Amino acid sequence: MSSQYFNEAYGAKPPENYERYFVPAIGKPIATDLLCLAALRPGERVLDVACGTGIVARLASRQVGAGGTVAGLDVNSGMLEVARSITPTDVPIDWHESGAEDMPLPDEAFDVVLCQLGLQFFSDKVAGLREMQRVLAPGGRLVLNIPGPASQTFAVLAEALERHIGTQAAGFVSHVFSLYNTSEIRQLLNEANFRDITIRAHNKKLTLPPPKEFLWQYVYSTPLAGIVAEADEQALVALEQEVVRRWQAFQENGSLVDQQRIVAASALK
Repeated sequence: MSSQYFNEAYGAKPPENYERYFVPAIGKPIATDLLCLAALRPGERVLDVACGTGIVARLASRQVGAGGTVAGLDVNSGMLEVARSITPTDVPIDWHESGAEDMPLPDEAFDVVLCQLGLQFFSDKVAGLREMQRVLAPGGRLVLNIPGPASQTFAVLAEALERHIGTQAAGFVSHVFSLYNTSEIRQLLNEANFRDITIRAHNKKLTLPPPKEFLWQYVYSTPLAGIVAEADEQALVALEQEVVRRWQAFQENGSLVDQQRIVAASALK
């Protein structure tokens, strides 16, 4: 095994890998739950904040139909490039490159704002939520979800990354699962002037690829790709050996099974 193996196996850019690997395994199953909670109606105007490669926006477009509108917003130009390239021409979604804290969108332009697995990454969470509140029409609703704390699967990954790659790599995984306290989330929504706040937490069973495959699919679908690119071959091999060994405990019929706590919140303007 050599470092060339890792580069050749997952040579695409992280946003392309994200759509190819992360979305089917994690993004779409969790998005399906989010859309179920949102209960979109035909004709509604929907904004997907931190849209990534657009799985939530595309699912929302089907539900609101020709009479509705959908927009997706993300700060990452690479994610949006993939989103535009894979969205069918007959699915009219408006894509906007921007951070959530200062959206280039008019007041009261949407009936529903959705945000999947993104709030924890906002540099200013209250500012981002206030922008979501601003662009909602009176009575409009916000529906979002956040993962955390890290499942046993991802705790193992963070520990192994810390040991073999470094603090920055482990810190990324920790950041993914850093916002999960329901009281803290409620306080953020209150500070952004939302009302009728409902917060629920549940464990989501995710059936993932086998351990070795999922390890590198996840790494090369996220900012970890740039971090591990600086690691030497010995560190990469050691990382793989430890993670695959410890993930054996979470296998079912050859697949890696993750039980991840998801916090879902809904609120009205």
